[in-house]
Amino acid sequence: MKIRLLEGDITQVSTDAIVNAANSSLLGGGGVDGAIHRTGGPTILEECRKIGGCPTGEAVITNAGDLQAKKVIHTVGPIWRGGASNEAEKLTCCYLNSLKLAEENGLKTIAFPNISTGIYGFPKEKAAHIAITTVKSFVSEIIEEVVFVCFDRENYQLYQVNLHS
Repeated sequence: MKIRLLEGDITQVSTDAIVNAANSSLLGGGGVDGAIHRTGGPTILEECRKIGGCPTGEAVITNAGDLQAKKVIHTVGPIWRGGASNEAEKLTCCYLNSLKLAEENGLKTIAFPNISTGIYGFPKEKAAHIAITTVKSFVSEIIEEVVFVCFDRENYQLYQVNLHS
């Protein structure tokens, strides 16, 4: 499985699936979540309403609306509470469950944002390490490429260091 790193806007990436760092209601919000709902249009929200929510660490899949991707995988990252509330395990589950869902749906390429590092406050360095080690350890016969799309320079540099260590 090839791993690629980009700095930019995940809504502009052309992969089979893009991952949305959603909130548990799945009804849109700020950051990546808001951008995906705005760019993808109302059909994503319609499917999210039917699903009815998603617990932290889990993942669900919807259409991609007007995005270039085929599907959107919505995963709910943990809110950082100091590290003693299983935040690392929950973040690992976000990546694993998203990859499993992509595989189950025959999706060959998937793009991830920096889950939980925005308003949820997960330390960026820890999050980058979890994301990369989880993806590297995932064995798939179906997924050919994982793209990490970093919205800011700080995350991009942290991912670069972690990818090459």
